Amino acid sequence: MTEELLQEEITSGGGAPQPQTTRYRVTILTPTLAGDGQKLSPIDYMVWKDQVNVLNQRRIFRLLAKGPRIESYLGQLRKSEKLDFASWGGYAQNYATRRIAFDDPASAEVYAKAPADECFIPTFASSLNGIYLPGSVLKGAIRLAMLVDRVSEAQIKAAVESLNSETPRRSAGVLESAILGLPGVSRTRPIRLSDSRPIGNLSTKVYLLRTATLADRGGKLEGGWKGSRGALALNRASESTPFFAEMAAPGTVFEGDFRMPVLFRQAEAMRALRWKAPAGAVEIVKAANHAATLLLNSHRKFAETAGLNHLVVLCDALLKRVEEAQAAGRFLTCVGWGTGLLAKTLWTASSEENMREGLKPVPGYGQALRTGMPFPKTRRLIIRSNRPASLPGWVEVELF
Repeated sequence: MTEELLQEEITSGGGAPQPQTTRYRVTILTPTLAGDGQKLSPIDYMVWKDQVNVLNQRRIFRLLAKGPRIESYLGQLRKSEKLDFASWGGYAQNYATRRIAFDDPASAEVYAKAPADECFIPTFASSLNGIYLPGSVLKGAIRLAMLVDRVSEAQIKAAVESLNSETPRRSAGVLESAILGLPGVSRTRPIRLSDSRPIGNLSTKVYLLRTATLADRGGKLEGGWKGSRGALALNRASESTPFFAEMAAPGTVFEGDFRMPVLFRQAEAMRALRWKAPAGAVEIVKAANHAATLLLNSHRKFAETAGLNHLVVLCDALLKRVEEAQAAGRFLTCVGWGTGLLAKTLWTASSEENMREGLKPVPGYGQALRTGMPFPKTRRLIIRSNRPASLPGWVEVELF
């Protein structure tokens, strides 16, 4: 096999031998939002009967255009932060494109009291046939897991030091290339994941989330909640800033195609790409479960410090699920909106002391790190009945 043939396969994705086609199955373990970047504004929907009724505005406009009420409706859209249910609630009942139930009926009461700027609802990725899981969400999680699994303390230290140099350019990119390879010959290049098949719109709910934090009270760390403009609401979760999001409910299953071309497992290809070994299914499972264990241990430590006993139990259950998944050839990972800094960075792969020392001079990190508080000191949590119930974004993945 020549390097020219190899490069043709890399750049075009074609050529013989053909890739092995398998599938992936993603099972949602905790409420998860793989978003499409869109949000429902408070004038795009009305809340009625403990559910979000997404208005079919185009149909409403066509209907009202036949009479004098169109000007009244347009006037309210221009000036209102939320639509007046007393005047327009009938449209929520009869002209809704979707009806998304609240996970907890009490969340509808929170919504009614929340200001409009806290009522924008991020939505799950969807097509005409229903919601789907973007393949890029899984590919990104796998890539980060392999970075976490393979990076060394020395490599992280060098990357952080370069941030503090006179010309801090692309430190993270250089680190990523050193571990996984340059973009054209990255060790994750053979991993090809399609978007999942749409599953309809009945598997999502609107969840209420709040941000838990840690506070220093007389030299002792205790749990608190983030209020408006970053203020602490102490132990009163009900006074903290609410967030609403459309998330896939636990138990939801997505399936799609997973491909790894045979070409990349041939000895000639590996020599040409200067790989010791490609990233196969076994390596992916091992790396992802290792990264999941580090992340869950960090969440568990936070939950213990904040006195969130229910989350300690949840973390223990997920850690046990990681062990079971590893034995069965599956893996856990954390994806999507609301999962926080730790689910998207290498922070858990290094000792906290080294990360803190290296990042203190970096704008955006320095002020938070100089306080001596745990970092990051916040977690966004799913709330039910005014109590923290779950962590967002945990899924189990099976390649078969």
